[in-house]
Amino acid sequence: MALDKPQVTQMLRAMILIREFDELAIQLRVAGKIYGAVHPYVGQEAVAVGVCSSLTVSDRVTSTHRGHGHCIAKGADIRRMMAELFGRVDGYCKGKGGSMHIADFKVGMLGANGIVGGGLPIACGAALAAQLEGKGDVTVCFFGDGAAAEGEFHEALNIASVWKLPIVFACENNQYAANNAVAVQHPGIDIAAHAGAYQMPGVIVDGNDVLEVHAATGEAVARARRGDGPSLLECKTYRWHFHAMRNTPPPETRSPDEIRSWRARDPIARLEQHGLERGLLSTAEIGAMRERVKSDLEAAVAFAEQSPFPDPKDLLVDMFAE
Repeated sequence: MALDKPQVTQMLRAMILIREFDELAIQLRVAGKIYGAVHPYVGQEAVAVGVCSSLTVSDRVTSTHRGHGHCIAKGADIRRMMAELFGRVDGYCKGKGGSMHIADFKVGMLGANGIVGGGLPIACGAALAAQLEGKGDVTVCFFGDGAAAEGEFHEALNIASVWKLPIVFACENNQYAANNAVAVQHPGIDIAAHAGAYQMPGVIVDGNDVLEVHAATGEAVARARRGDGPSLLECKTYRWHFHAMRNTPPPETRSPDEIRSWRARDPIARLEQHGLERGLLSTAEIGAMRERVKSDLEAAVAFAEQSPFPDPKDLLVDMFAE
């Protein structure tokens, strides 16, 4: 079913916001205004938006270390996200968690995760909770191709299949785990091929086509809501920038031709073209959307800068350990 103007508009705005948020985060990190590591999501926007556009607020998601896109697509407040990057008390973790630990339970974002594959068992727990609650909610677990080499991946798929959990495993295959190409990590480059061993559907989609991701996710979510169990969705995509940075961007190790070829498949440009060709969007509307995103991000930075730093006496408040 073709999407209407409000749906396409909402998707495009979310994708632009995700990209501009992370491009700005890079600039702010270089300028020394924010702290910690930055893992840009630029280039992968169609995955987060295509998946989350098929979910409700009460559906839950688990994220990864590259989690800004998931947070925004699920409805997190960019002001509180920015404040967290600035290390301020109005951030989601009161300035103590940083980029890789943003969570907002009110919108179903169970949190980004600094551990590769760490979200997989958490997502199974959330899916089990949804199953027990019996309200028809589902869980989506975002993870990368690198996490598919972790034991948690196989453990999670196994228990999800045995218990027929209402979960969608969404693999963002961006072709690299840090600087290791997928062909170096795995004997086969299709992560979805693992689905057969766990008796669940395994679907490969163009992760740079938000409409294709949305459609495939919709089918997997409907299956989960019916009680038919999990699905594995592999979204083939590409990160435009480096794996991670601290003070400055690291040198690029990938082929310039490879990067150019993937940039030519820009997911935002593709959705813009779709909207223009179907008469759902005009050039003026797209321009106004971009200006609104710019204004919203400026407001988020202002909000973060006005927020105080945490009081040193609160160092151990909200900190838990066994």
